[in-house]
Amino acid sequence: MEDYRLIADGIAADIADGRLRPGQQLPTQRAFARSRGIADSTATRVYRELVRRGLTVGEVGRGTFVRAGQGTDDGRVALTEPAAVPVDLELNYPTAPGQDELLADGLAPLLRADALGEALRPVGAVGTGAARRAFAGLLSTDAWPVDPERLLFSGNGRQSMAGALSALVPPGQRLGVEALTYPVVKAVAERLGIRLVPLAMDEDGLLPEAVAAAHRAAPLRAVYVQPRLQNPTGASLPYERAVALAGELRRLDLPVVEDAVWSFLRPGLSPLAALAPERTVLVDSLSKRLAPGLTTGFAVVPDGVRERVAGALRAGGWAPSGFALEAAVRWIGDGTLAAVEAAKRVDAAARQAVAREVLAGQRLRADPCSYYLWWELPGAWRAETFVAAAARAGISVTPAAAFAVDPRSTPSAVRVGLASPPPPALARALGVLAGIAASG
Repeated sequence: MEDYRLIADGIAADIADGRLRPGQQLPTQRAFARSRGIADSTATRVYRELVRRGLTVGEVGRGTFVRAGQGTDDGRVALTEPAAVPVDLELNYPTAPGQDELLADGLAPLLRADALGEALRPVGAVGTGAARRAFAGLLSTDAWPVDPERLLFSGNGRQSMAGALSALVPPGQRLGVEALTYPVVKAVAERLGIRLVPLAMDEDGLLPEAVAAAHRAAPLRAVYVQPRLQNPTGASLPYERAVALAGELRRLDLPVVEDAVWSFLRPGLSPLAALAPERTVLVDSLSKRLAPGLTTGFAVVPDGVRERVAGALRAGGWAPSGFALEAAVRWIGDGTLAAVEAAKRVDAAARQAVAREVLAGQRLRADPCSYYLWWELPGAWRAETFVAAAARAGISVTPAAAFAVDPRSTPSAVRVGLASPPPPALARALGVLAGIAASG
């Protein structure tokens, strides 16, 4: 796969040499991907990189354009990344202090020859009995005891999501999603030929009546939702709202895919799966709980669709890594995973406190336990121009357009990820962003 940064360098060279002029419109991302023979997701990263470098600007409903007046002191545009180390507030990969040592201690027994040979054997979507029991224990609550036989596994959380959506929604059919949703869902739906239907939200998350209204307009086949620490807004459904949503889904006889990848940061909130277990596929992964390189995905699947989801995972070649699965079983069993999760909860709360202090007075939406915040920009700022201004300062943030299902209803806002940089760099970067916002 061609590195997206090399592709961005090529476009930067075209701008520098005058082959692309200021104000000239670039192709749509889909058309660009087809012309280059690359994945749509790679094209998206190329276009974001160009914005980050300050070479282009995106305008919702119009497209992406070469910016005017962006260059070096000699008048030529920058072909490569700025010399200063960039601060990434776009990707969100939390790392708790001391977690490497904890993970290493848990891996040591697995590296013995006898244990390693067993761990390197291939496994399928059903995993192993030990894995099903361990992950069922990880997820179970008093209100929701998870049956180990309902667990399925994949290579990562995106694969679990894709397997669930592929099993529940045929190509050409409609999937209801929050109006602002996880960008990967948009990409997965496009690849599967699924039509996304934006569902109205408020400050507490998805509105149950929006599901009913969309279903009346034209039947939905399923709903995808993040009821806890919704990405990007950080909203969590109040219990009464969650009960109402479960009732509405049951009345309409709709299955639901619940994305729980950030829920470990708010363990006291009950999953939607506890309220409607017979129709909820809960998907999750270890990438946020532990480390991005440990990409084991898992899903709790109702009996009625378990074979369909397992079949979709097999057909996609989305099998879990036996080694990663066995390592996770050990980390769950010896308390390592619980210790890392607890450390990340402390870390997330501390980073949110920094953000609230540095960005005081701004219109922010965030859960005090989460690793991201939603920033409704002040004054005349538009998200794309703010992102470009931040990029020129070496800071990357995500524009609202990345999350909006309907491009005609894109707010002037950005999502700021708080997890990746060290805390001092985070505080400095947020201070720079506050200054940029005040200059608009």
